[in-house]
Amino acid sequence: MSETYDVVIAGAGPAGGQCARDLATRGYDVVVLETEGEAEFPSRSNKSTAGTFPSTMTEFAIPDEVVMNYTDDVVLESPNDHYVRSQSGAVLEFADFKNWLVDESRADGAEFRFDARVTAPIMDDGTIVGVRYNGDEEVYGDVVIDATGPSAPLAKKLDVCDLKREKQAIGIEYEFRDLDLDPAGYADLTDAMMLRLDHDIAPGGYSWIFHTGADTAKVGVCYIQNSSHRKHARDDFAIDDYLQYWVDSDPRFENAERIEGKQHRGSAHIQLPDNLSTDNFMAIGDTVPTVDPLWGEGIDKCMRSGRAAASTVDHCFTYSEPDTSAETMAVYDELWHGRVAPKARTRLLMTELLYHGTNRRYDQLMADLNRSDADTLTKANQGDLRAVMQLFRAGDISLIGRVARDWLSK
Repeated sequence: MSETYDVVIAGAGPAGGQCARDLATRGYDVVVLETEGEAEFPSRSNKSTAGTFPSTMTEFAIPDEVVMNYTDDVVLESPNDHYVRSQSGAVLEFADFKNWLVDESRADGAEFRFDARVTAPIMDDGTIVGVRYNGDEEVYGDVVIDATGPSAPLAKKLDVCDLKREKQAIGIEYEFRDLDLDPAGYADLTDAMMLRLDHDIAPGGYSWIFHTGADTAKVGVCYIQNSSHRKHARDDFAIDDYLQYWVDSDPRFENAERIEGKQHRGSAHIQLPDNLSTDNFMAIGDTVPTVDPLWGEGIDKCMRSGRAAASTVDHCFTYSEPDTSAETMAVYDELWHGRVAPKARTRLLMTELLYHGTNRRYDQLMADLNRSDADTLTKANQGDLRAVMQLFRAGDISLIGRVARDWLSK
């Protein structure tokens, strides 16, 4: 006999885990299929720096037990300057966080199957009705959700997403001890999350130091494989080389030591989604993709997309007979654009402009931020056009024109 559930979720990351948590709380029969084995979960998918903010902690009731360090400031750095903003946050232990989501979901009745690699959709008359995993094993559901991230084995085959290689961001992160968090000439990074714009370290992207308590921190590099990266990249450098170059050249790492076994790699796509759902199906989290394009924040966006998907299932099942047609599933698309990633197009354009700047322009940006009203960055980050324009200079016209032409040609 075939096993049938209300909802089948592929992937137990923040999006899939939160979706299962919400659905199980509401009494739905849900199963989550996760590629990794339970004993090592999530060793291969432990890729997030896991910095987030109080609004996320409160909305999703994330406990203190999965927090490595609470932070007080956000710091932006350029090659020769910096800007400090008072903004509370939390750096999570990502593996503990993901396991907490599994435990919460299971406690409410969700079933998890580990060592279950989803490979293909099961179709009936052109509509997905289940998934195939581990070669020939099958499970069926009224609704199927792809939360597998960039691999997207279901969404790709259903033509719901088209993840483009030139829009892929790749990142690597190590954890260190014995850092000097407050040397002369740099901002004090004690209890801070720092993002650095510097093409020598992260061509076409950014690098970071997130303080995780005492003298330890998460340190990483990420860049988008776009024209800005190709312009500034070194021919003989891979992403590991950029991180090592930073460690070797920055005095904050002079006496630092890598913590053994604490290396994280990952990728996400920085692009607008083509589609989000179809008959019986939704794509959530980084499958869509959902990561914030400007600063790379993913946990909040992924969990919100999981919650939006759960709300959509609720909507589909309120009818006397469940209606999981594409038209009804499109409620998820509305929720995604309205609550998960509002102003996604504006933020993506801001991303293109930011990462195509020069190191000199990054220094100017820090100086402008230090002279600006305290709310300017917040409003610009929210996509407020007036605030964004306050940060532009006359010399940016050619950059805006170049990015706009490239944008309109897509």
